[in-house]
Amino acid sequence: MRQAGQLALVGVVVGGLGALGATRLLTANLYGVGPGDPVSFAAAALVLLLMTGLAAWLPARRAAKVDPVVALRAE
Repeated sequence: MRQAGQLALVGVVVGGLGALGATRLLTANLYGVGPGDPVSFAAAALVLLLMTGLAAWLPARRAAKVDPVVALRAE
C-alpha cells in the first residue's frame, strides 16, 4: 500500500505540474474554469489518489488473508 501511495503521490505532483504548464496552451478550450483553478486541480488529485488507494487495497487485502506458510510451500 505504501509503495502504491508513494507512486501515486509522485504521479499527482508531476502530473499537476505538467497540467499547470499545459493550461497556458489550453486556455481557449477551458469553459467556466480558470487556467489555474485550485478546486479543479484538488478534485482531480483527490480522485486519482482515492482510485489508486482502492486499486492497491483490494489485492493487499486478499494477500493478507493468505497464510504465510501456505504461500511459502506453494513456491
